[in-house]
Amino acid sequence: ARWRGLTMSSGTPNDLSPSFQPLGAAEASRLLAAAERAAGFAYVPFSRFPVGAALLLANGEVVGGCNVEDGTYDLTAHAERVALWKAVSEGHRDFRAIAVWAGATPLHHVTPCGSCRQALLQWLPPEAPVVWLDGVLGEPVQTPLSALLPEQFRFNPPG
Repeated sequence: ARWRGLTMSSGTPNDLSPSFQPLGAAEASRLLAAAERAAGFAYVPFSRFPVGAALLLANGEVVGGCNVEDGTYDLTAHAERVALWKAVSEGHRDFRAIAVWAGATPLHHVTPCGSCRQALLQWLPPEAPVVWLDGVLGEPVQTPLSALLPEQFRFNPPG
C-alpha cells in the first residue's frame, strides 16, 4: 500500500507523524475489503452513493459501518461515524485504523469528510492510518488521521 500525506519533506510517512506506522499491504487490503462489504448494506435512496467503513480494533477485530441516508439529509449518518458509534456502543475503546470504501473508479475516490475526521480524532490516535482506494491507480493509499485534519479540536475532559 502506498501512503499519502499533505506535506512531505524527506519522502517518508514519518515526516507527517513521527509515530505513523502504515498497515502492511495485506492488512490494508483486508480492511478495505471489509469496508467494501459494509458498503453493500448502505441505505442510499437519495444519493445512490454507498459508502462503507471498517474500523480496525487494537485486538484485530474489525467493525463495519455504512452510510444511512435520511430524507432531511442533515440527519444522514456517514459510514465512518456509524462504524465508530457501533464499536463504542459495543464497549470498544482501543482503535488502530479505519478504511473507507466508495467504489473503485476515480469518481469514488473518497476520504472521511471534515465532521467524520473530527469524530475519528476524538477516539483514534492522531497517527492512526486512514486507508482508502486510489480510484485512478486502483491501489490502497494510507495517511495518518492527523494529516487529514491538522488543526483538529481535541477535547480533554478534566480528571
